[in-house]
Amino acid sequence: MPEAAEAAAEPPYAYRLSAPNSPKSPKACRDAIAALLQANGLDDLADTARLLVSEAVTNVNQHTTTRVIHIDALVRDRIATIAVRDSSPDDLPRPRRAAADEEGGRGLFLMKQLAHACGVTWESGAHPTGKHIWFELRDPVTE
Repeated sequence: MPEAAEAAAEPPYAYRLSAPNSPKSPKACRDAIAALLQANGLDDLADTARLLVSEAVTNVNQHTTTRVIHIDALVRDRIATIAVRDSSPDDLPRPRRAAADEEGGRGLFLMKQLAHACGVTWESGAHPTGKHIWFELRDPVTE
């Protein structure tokens, strides 16, 4: 079987990381996700994932009262789907225009620009118990 077919036949790998909602968590989470992607041979996605995870975790830290942040990562066929989950369904992330001199306010804009796809998904249907801010990154080889 050719190498490309072998790689495509690999099953998806799912990972979960939990971290306290703390100002220290963005760094810990971004470094852990980057290492996970590198361990799966997706080095080309690690820097973008690092930036987007940092932005998403920082948003949870700054805008919710969630006690624990969960990050789910699914790696399959040279694609990584990463979801940052919190337990604050009412705090809808909204993109905004950041002033040129502001340090923050660009996370969702960056996610839309750098990810292949992204969005928000609510947990538990009509009466949500939380939300996932997710994004998908694809290895340039697959595009």
